[in-house]
Amino acid sequence: MMWSYILKLVVLLPLVCGLMIGALYLWRRLEARMPGQPANRQLKVTETMMISPTVRLAVLEFEGRKLLVSVSRQGVTLVDRGNMVNAEVTK
Repeated sequence: MMWSYILKLVVLLPLVCGLMIGALYLWRRLEARMPGQPANRQLKVTETMMISPTVRLAVLEFEGRKLLVSVSRQGVTLVDRGNMVNAEVTK
């Protein structure tokens, strides 16, 4: 009785682990083909930082500008507008 349980465990455990690894591998390969990838978007989240358990700061790039926003349960608030991302230096 105990040997049949151990035999099933030895056979089925690697099978289930292999199926999980295979599913994750396929997900990563097919994820690049899904529509709406970040390369097609105009808005890019550059960096985020947790300030408190309910407040997070985020740096967004939109139309060549950097925006600093605060995200909380109450909503999104613009904190600061940064300079142009690809601004040319004039002499």
